Amino acid sequence: MFIYSSQVKHRNMDGNIGVRLTKSKVPGVMITQYVEEIPEGKSHPDFTRKPIALTIQEGKFGVFKAIVYGEPTPKVTWNRANGKIDNPEKFQTKYDEATGEHTLEIPKVCGEDADTYKCFATNEYGKAVCPIQLNVIEVGFKKTRELAKSKEEQGALKPGSFRTMLKKRGEVHEQKPLESEEKVWEILMSADKKDYEHICAEYGITNFRGMLTKLAEMKREREVEQAQFIEHISSLKHIEVNADENATFEIDMDLKDASSRIFLYKDGIMVPYTVEMEEEMKHQLKRVGKKFIFTIKNLDPADAGLYSVDVEGVNVFSTDFKIPPVNFAVKIQEVKAEERQDAIFQCVLTAPMTEINWMGKSLPIESNDKFEITVSEDKLIHKLLVKDCQPLDAGIYAAVAGIHSCNAWLVVEVDKNPANKGKKIARKTTQAGGGDLDLEKIAKEQAEKHKKDMEEMMAEAKIKAAERGVTDAAAQAEKEAADAAAKAALPLTVNLVNPPDPGVHFTLGLSDVTAIVGDTAELVCKLSKENVDGVWYLNGDEIEPDDVLTMSKDGFFQSLKICKISEDYAGKYKFEADGRKTEAMIVVEDPPRFDPEELKKFTVPNIIKKGQKATFKIPFVGRDPMKIQWYHEGEELSDDTNIKIEHGEGYSQLTLNKLQRKDTGEIKFKLKNEFGTVEAFAKIIVIDKPTPPMGPLEIIEASQNAIEVKWRSPKDDGGCKILNYILERQQIGRNTWKKLGPIGPEAHYKDSDVDHGRRYCYKIRADTEMGTSELMETEDVQAGTKAYAGPPSAPKVVSAFKDCITLTWNPPSNTGGTNILGYNMEKRKKGSNLWSPVNLADDKIQEKEFGVKDVIEGMEYEFRVAAINNSGAGEFGTPSEFVFARDPKIRPRFTDQKVKSFMVVQAGNSARFNMNFEASPWPDVTWMKDGMPLSKRVTISNAEGASQLLIPSSERSDTGIYTIMVKNIVGQETFSIEIRVTDEPKPPGPVEVDENVPGTVTVSWSPSPDEKRDDRLHYLVSKRDSSKRTWHTVADHIFNNKFTACNIMPGREYHFRVYAKNDMGSSQPSESPKWEITGKRESKTCNLERPPKFLVPLKMHTAPQGYECYMSCAVRGDPTPHVTWTRNNISLNTNTNYLISNTCGVCSMLILRVGPKDTGEYKIIAENPLGRAECSTKLTVSDDWKLK
Repeated sequence: MFIYSSQVKHRNMDGNIGVRLTKSKVPGVMITQYVEEIPEGKSHPDFTRKPIALTIQEGKFGVFKAIVYGEPTPKVTWNRANGKIDNPEKFQTKYDEATGEHTLEIPKVCGEDADTYKCFATNEYGKAVCPIQLNVIEVGFKKTRELAKSKEEQGALKPGSFRTMLKKRGEVHEQKPLESEEKVWEILMSADKKDYEHICAEYGITNFRGMLTKLAEMKREREVEQAQFIEHISSLKHIEVNADENATFEIDMDLKDASSRIFLYKDGIMVPYTVEMEEEMKHQLKRVGKKFIFTIKNLDPADAGLYSVDVEGVNVFSTDFKIPPVNFAVKIQEVKAEERQDAIFQCVLTAPMTEINWMGKSLPIESNDKFEITVSEDKLIHKLLVKDCQPLDAGIYAAVAGIHSCNAWLVVEVDKNPANKGKKIARKTTQAGGGDLDLEKIAKEQAEKHKKDMEEMMAEAKIKAAERGVTDAAAQAEKEAADAAAKAALPLTVNLVNPPDPGVHFTLGLSDVTAIVGDTAELVCKLSKENVDGVWYLNGDEIEPDDVLTMSKDGFFQSLKICKISEDYAGKYKFEADGRKTEAMIVVEDPPRFDPEELKKFTVPNIIKKGQKATFKIPFVGRDPMKIQWYHEGEELSDDTNIKIEHGEGYSQLTLNKLQRKDTGEIKFKLKNEFGTVEAFAKIIVIDKPTPPMGPLEIIEASQNAIEVKWRSPKDDGGCKILNYILERQQIGRNTWKKLGPIGPEAHYKDSDVDHGRRYCYKIRADTEMGTSELMETEDVQAGTKAYAGPPSAPKVVSAFKDCITLTWNPPSNTGGTNILGYNMEKRKKGSNLWSPVNLADDKIQEKEFGVKDVIEGMEYEFRVAAINNSGAGEFGTPSEFVFARDPKIRPRFTDQKVKSFMVVQAGNSARFNMNFEASPWPDVTWMKDGMPLSKRVTISNAEGASQLLIPSSERSDTGIYTIMVKNIVGQETFSIEIRVTDEPKPPGPVEVDENVPGTVTVSWSPSPDEKRDDRLHYLVSKRDSSKRTWHTVADHIFNNKFTACNIMPGREYHFRVYAKNDMGSSQPSESPKWEITGKRESKTCNLERPPKFLVPLKMHTAPQGYECYMSCAVRGDPTPHVTWTRNNISLNTNTNYLISNTCGVCSMLILRVGPKDTGEYKIIAENPLGRAECSTKLTVSDDWKLK
């Protein structure tokens, strides 16, 4: 346990007052700190390795070991609770400076030495104390007496805590004694849920439900502790043995503080470890991001145990490392298989194992379509079959058993038959591997040897057990044999010739049951034998079967069934058979419940007329006392004038009187007792006559022939569907109302019986099955009156040109009761009193926007609009502002969205380029070539909003940057296009091939005649060797006259072709003479190391803006030099805008789109351990054509 900080002061053994207790990194160690603040560089004592408890036989040699640390170095002392250790013949304390171990030795342990011992480590800043227990096993008469006494004490113990609930089997036939409770809980805390069952079976835990409850509580406590230091923990991978015979386990955790201390323990003892991949220690920790990987190297049986990882004293993970004592009698051997043949690996173990781990290329292998894993019946022979071998399957395969492994190669021989090249090879039916060894014979010999060794060890163990006076010799012999087998690396499964019968025992105990009154409850347990007779008890009394209680047995299972259980059957049940028993509780609960049929009736909606009453009654069952509550729309109800609640035995009733429409809603009935809560819901609907229809009245038509109106439905229909609307009409000036009768459920009516010019008023009522609503009276509506529309808004100018002025306006707010049919517009010149119509009388303007074209350029106008409805044209509205009939001032702008800035034309063909623009007033259009006026060979054609450049028959001299400038009084705009007049290039001159470096050849050629006239001309090199019939490109975009080809093989003939390329295409090739290296040159031992040297330097470059630029050079050096490109002394190697490559000493760089920022000095630096070389050039971007 950890000792946490406390402010309680106490006096230590030296008389000093301890300021406070503090926690230790090692569980079970108590630290007392003497001062509040410890100076920097100093520390109180603590234990790196604490002494461990001993259980030792009388007369043996006993020793306690401890390692401590602290600054200054602590003083270590020992004492015991009952007695002194000052006898030097009996107790000896020692210190080993090499290992730093303090030891307390007891040469010959006797019964009186059994006691609690303490180890103290003290310096001026504090004290650390660790208690340890020494247990002595006495032999002879004394041991027999103590055993009998111990059994009596154990029989007197009664279960008083949860730990006694976890019953553990102690039968003598079990080979492995039960582990300590603390270890079992640590294993369960970090185990997967799927492993709980076999862990409980292994350690004898039968109360599985109790274990889960306690485990959940412990996990919550640990999560709270972990939250102090850890943000998140996941991906817990338990310990596994690898093919390299190392064991690893992994944790993914996110530490709140990266500097938090991490401790590793084995069976509670701190284990030192190294970080990362240092080789000097057995235990290692490697950290990759949030993943922590612990490794145990050089495995041996002593490495088995419980490994735990703590962060700042808080446990985060535990894993149990079990090492089965097994080795390989026959290891797997190398297998050579042909392509598409099956291959088999096989091995023989020294002891039976159900399965071993197979690995291929360091990855685990499981049985699937590719691999098949088989195990012999005696579990000694293990095989791995690799199906349908492919070249990718070749590699190292390994078998791992316990802490031992073996590995071998799988060699897959590729089919070299030329006839099968490019074809799918057929699957072979033969099998590779297996060897000539008789595995069955070896396995049989190993089994016999194993059996013989076990019999000898059993006999020896029985003799020793008899000498010690153990009553049950067979059980002790089995334990001795298991211990001996572990030491001899043999399996733990002991097969006694005549094993003792353990008798009947429970493999599945009874579990607690919670049942509801009236339901059926059943208790079931499972025994180790079939058809065993047993007795059932309830609260200590034997149970006799009756109509309610029935007992049955089915093979291994015993069951007790209770039909229609009542509270009389609650209590503790016990089943006893052959002296073994198991117990469980049946808890009978009686929560509130409803009968399903009655509940179904209760939930049917209750429809009640206004003023009547509604009754809700529902029966129920359940144990008293019971809390009963009624709710309406979430508000609890109580007895009132119109509310009455009655409770009877097994029922409750709610009565609501004089219901109103507003009482419509949800009724809830709630029951609650000590066992639970239940609710039932019902719906109440109170129906009434509807409320009046709602206005305002919408007039759809009010003409001389008809009045058509619409209105809105009632706000509340009273809970019923509207059947009809009832209308009455009154002519204004008369006292009588005319019934128009029910018109149906639609809130819409068209009255055709009207007189032109008369005004009418309407009364409207809604009618349902509950009655007729109050009336809604409408305003007056006139039939066919000449109601003119009001004036529209003042027109607004949208655009104004010399030949058209466009205006828009808003419709009038008063339409005169009818729809707007159109508009009239008038115009007036500034300074004139005369308004003239814009549109003809019979040609109404339909839209609310109109373009007036009957205008005189330069004149100033104002406009006004009148609306037209069924009665005719209304009054004209407010005039617009004065506006000139002239084009607006527009800055020149090119309207083409996608226009090319580069054009290639073959010499002799015409070159044509069109450019569209807009500008006002009309602009001046000017064309220039390279900033100079055009020659007479170029024709320019200008039209409204467009300009065309035409070169009828282009020549190379016409190449250049052509710029159009459009300019008016508002501004100007320019655009440039590069027109390149070229022709198919002429082929380069003779091609020569030379070998400068072994394995490479340098191809050089004379330049093409067009190279000086075309700065975009470059070269392409292709190659063909005697082993192939086709040519393939080896280099492109070469701007010099030399290229170095790599990977030239001796004994082959090579041909090279060089093409000149430009924007029009490629020239005819110039071909090199045949090149051949007749044979291997005589190898000579020589030192080829040399400093870097540039064989082909960089070339000066001038590139047009927006085009790509390719630079290349050749460098040699041994070792291969590291190449760095720079621009203006800034490295470009990591700049993604530059494509840099280095192939066999040919260094190149490609700039995809050259811009002004790329201008500058480019330098390439080659470095190796023998020296450094530099080569530089300049790149100029041609942008002189731009207008300043």
